[in-house]
Amino acid sequence: MSHKSDLIATDIEAYLKQHEHKQLLRFITCGSVDDGKSTLIGRLLYDSKMIYEDQLSQLEADSKKIGTTGGNFDPALLTDGLKAEREQGITIDVAYRYFSTAKRKFIIADTPGHEQYTRNMATGASAADLAVILIDARHGVLTQTRRHSFIVSLLGIRHVVVAVNKMDIIDYDEQRFNEICEDYRAFATRLDLPDLHFIPISALKGDNLVDRSENMPWYDGTTLMNFLETVYIGSDRNLQDFRMPVQYVSRPNLNFRGFCGTISSGIIRPGEEVMVLPSRQKSKVKEIVTYDGNLDEAFTPMAVTVTLEDEIDASRGDMLVRPGNLPKSRDHIDAMLVWMDAGAMVPGKTYLFKHTTQTLPGTIDTLKYRVDVNTLHREPAPQLELNEIGRVSISLNAQLHFDAYRRNRSTGAFIVVDRITNATVAAGMILDKSGDSDAKSVWDDELEASNAGDPNEVSAVTTEERTARFGQKPATILLTGLTGSGKTSVGLAVERKLFDAGRAVAMIDGESVRRGLSRDLGFSAADRSENLRRSGHLAHALNQAGVICVASFVAPSEEVRSKVAKLIGQEHFLVVHVATPVNVCRTRDTKGQYAKADAGELLNFPGVTAAYEAPPNPDLSIDTSQQSVEECADAIVQLLRSREIIR
Repeated sequence: MSHKSDLIATDIEAYLKQHEHKQLLRFITCGSVDDGKSTLIGRLLYDSKMIYEDQLSQLEADSKKIGTTGGNFDPALLTDGLKAEREQGITIDVAYRYFSTAKRKFIIADTPGHEQYTRNMATGASAADLAVILIDARHGVLTQTRRHSFIVSLLGIRHVVVAVNKMDIIDYDEQRFNEICEDYRAFATRLDLPDLHFIPISALKGDNLVDRSENMPWYDGTTLMNFLETVYIGSDRNLQDFRMPVQYVSRPNLNFRGFCGTISSGIIRPGEEVMVLPSRQKSKVKEIVTYDGNLDEAFTPMAVTVTLEDEIDASRGDMLVRPGNLPKSRDHIDAMLVWMDAGAMVPGKTYLFKHTTQTLPGTIDTLKYRVDVNTLHREPAPQLELNEIGRVSISLNAQLHFDAYRRNRSTGAFIVVDRITNATVAAGMILDKSGDSDAKSVWDDELEASNAGDPNEVSAVTTEERTARFGQKPATILLTGLTGSGKTSVGLAVERKLFDAGRAVAMIDGESVRRGLSRDLGFSAADRSENLRRSGHLAHALNQAGVICVASFVAPSEEVRSKVAKLIGQEHFLVVHVATPVNVCRTRDTKGQYAKADAGELLNFPGVTAAYEAPPNPDLSIDTSQQSVEECADAIVQLLRSREIIR
């Protein structure tokens, strides 16, 4: 349905031409159950005069029969099309509606709010430019609000409108609206939502949807429809990196060979040089062919046929790119995965990975962590179940040509298909930190810089001046041991003793670092190494400021501990092995982690499902099952004195 226009009656050709060149905005509505998503869409269409008369008559009849508004007009019935949805008064499937105004064309995806339909919501959001997240003004920010906000952020939707709905029920209370906005902002600081707006509305009454509400004179912002018509989305498209996956090779006769496909990103013109991946053959664009004639340039998301000046062999699954701007090409990737199948993800099982026009067999090697989308915490898990989200490592049988999802939503996305049932079981977003076996590790680069003397480490204060001021030498004491060994308790006691003695001291531990600096990491060997690398930099910065750093980490790998020692400086690094026996550690486990590891529910758990390498030559070894925390702390302080770190 389109808006009413005088051109329809006077010049239909002009109207269709005008309509053809309007910009298209795809947006979704999401939020918790009964927040009013379907009602919002129905009211938008109704107030914008976007409903045919026969639809309106049927809607009025249905409102009296099965509506939820006491026989009054129920706009939610316009999008809740399934019989089960109307009977339950909820949205189950993703309902799509198309309409246009004088300024724009729109495709709306009304996504379900129930937790068990999270996969449907992710499907609807995958192609959206904007998300409208509804919040019931009575209930505020709920668990499902957080869940959908996380998925919106994960899928790279940049523009978000938080519509605080049902303002009529709370008498249009400005204070309540402001409270909800503050609560949501506090949560959203942990998400990637660069363009965030808040609008108070009543979907049922129509307040601030198409016309400004007279019931909320305190609100001086825009209406929802005006925002949808004017939000700028032109910069969201990647026009820098030319990527065109080949979908089909057109050979109508012996004299024509054209490569057909949709431009995923970038711009291309005749005469410009391109490269075909994976063959890496180069040529120049001869023509850009379309049904309406040849073009002087083509750009995302146009579907075109490109002919080249040279005879080059390319087929479906290949990709046209610029020689000086190549995507990454690897057979190992890291990705965030949304699991969409009732059967659990099976690490090591062979799946099909469909990426652009290419389909490759491969395996999900490891699940690095699962995300609790209600709290955004990362947690270890053996597998992903229906609607769960986690970070995985994937091995493919051939090279994949891709960009990180944050840079290019087309070449950074893929779906996972079960080879037996042919069902789509997951959707994936490729991360920036995919593995590269050909590149040096971050560790190696930084250790080389450390050995060469990093010129960026500058200060107006020398180490000697800090030593004289604080009466101590900078040092890092790493307390390493199994979970439950007492590392953190001893570390805190050492910090207290040194502070009470007038020393400059700071304590860092694994859990606190994972809540902030390393919140994106899991518990694999590689992620534990990266966590310790980051923490090593933090300790090094404290040492450079003249501070003694007490660090409590499991740190199960001797190789990684040695790298941290080199990073910080061997002369400033002490290793204290908290050698409490594992059977004692188990009795102290209040979180049940050892039991979960025994049951196979926790992978990569040092001491059970992963190795813990005891330091072969620690500077000190303590055992909290034989010594009190105070005795252990005193022993460490004495070690510092013996090494002349303190006097």
